[in-house]
Amino acid sequence: MTLAAPLAQIRFGTGLIPGQPASTVEAMLSDLAAADSVAASFPQDSYETRMAFARDFTRATRARRDSDAADEAFLTIRRQLYDDLTRQLTITLARGVADPSGLRDRLTWFWADHFTTVGKRNIMRGGIAAYVEEAIRPHVAGRFGDMLEAAILHPVMVLYLDQERSYGPNSVSGQRRGADLNENLAREFLELHTVGADGGYSQADVRQMAELLTGLGIGDAGLAFRPNNAEPGPETVMGRSYGGADPAALSEIRAALHDIALRPETARHISAKLADYFVSDTPDPDLLEAMQAAWRVTDGNLHAVMTALMTHPAAQVPGPGRVKRPLHLIASALRALDIPAEGIARAPARRIRRFVERPLAAMGAPWQGATGPDGYFDDDAEWIQPQVLAARIGWCMTTPAALRPRLPDPRIFVQDVLAGAAPPDLSRAAARAESRAEGIGLVFAAPAFQRS
Repeated sequence: MTLAAPLAQIRFGTGLIPGQPASTVEAMLSDLAAADSVAASFPQDSYETRMAFARDFTRATRARRDSDAADEAFLTIRRQLYDDLTRQLTITLARGVADPSGLRDRLTWFWADHFTTVGKRNIMRGGIAAYVEEAIRPHVAGRFGDMLEAAILHPVMVLYLDQERSYGPNSVSGQRRGADLNENLAREFLELHTVGADGGYSQADVRQMAELLTGLGIGDAGLAFRPNNAEPGPETVMGRSYGGADPAALSEIRAALHDIALRPETARHISAKLADYFVSDTPDPDLLEAMQAAWRVTDGNLHAVMTALMTHPAAQVPGPGRVKRPLHLIASALRALDIPAEGIARAPARRIRRFVERPLAAMGAPWQGATGPDGYFDDDAEWIQPQVLAARIGWCMTTPAALRPRLPDPRIFVQDVLAGAAPPDLSRAAARAESRAEGIGLVFAAPAFQRS
């Protein structure tokens, strides 16, 4: 069985746009392998740009401490930070709407969550979109090892998990400062990013990985490696030895990252997460084996892994799948309403805050606001708890009319956005609605649309 193009775009992409042809699985995979034209059309700030802003923000903060007259300048740059964060959300949403099928953006959202970073300080939050732009998005169809290296060694990740504060106890700097290891990055690297909690590593592996990662820090140009902070090696992580050079070198860390990216435990962990995200929280064992086999044969090529996932019979079964995460829900609704991506990109910040940013928080997924390095919820039940479900339904019932005053006929719309597979009771409800706004809201609020 092959999933029809419209249903495939609902399951693996960001939904249908009425009147536009849907992409087949083959077309979606072909587009994923091509150049990323959407990113070029809707650019995000670079890390370099965000760090220049961070320096200005720091100067304004210090000036405020020294003089009351500097208050207005500080308030101005703080407002600019909030506007920048909203603009980053705006661009992210516009891309999800503009992406021909939405597959690349679904993958970008998945991997950004997998390699979650959270702005513990407001100023750091401004760099998260740049981190996703530089470390995640370029690699969603490439080798996992390349994405892993880009994410773990990105300054935003180093800052988030306090790696720049980690010193080898026997390093030159550690001896001078009396400083010790910080295991945060090493632990999350093994538990969340690669082999998984059941991947067979021990606390000794965490400690050895933490020692290997010492030396990573932040400089004016981004990542910096400081040999004087590095623990003298070698270190043994999951049975393999790394390090030992004098002086220590960043290449030793890179070697470990790429080795662990190829481990079968990593293939198993990542394959299960991808299948869970796109297909089912109880994925077919044959599907998982096919994905892991693709991983082994291609040294972790993610396009090959996604091909194994999307073409497997277990992923081709029609019917509602996983509950859409809030950003996915909003993006798919905007596509269904045929809201142009260019219009989204030009929308004033106040409208994005009203119709997107605040609703995301109410639905349990505040923008760039996961509660920890494990990202947002994986369990469908968490996304339909009473409070967040009320927020989802409220958005669906009230927002469409505010975004598009001339709404389509719900009787036609329900079939257009659900690929002709609308349940009969939903079709009847849409036809009997007292207004177009109510009918469209009922379609969006229905389980058939809320799931992919």
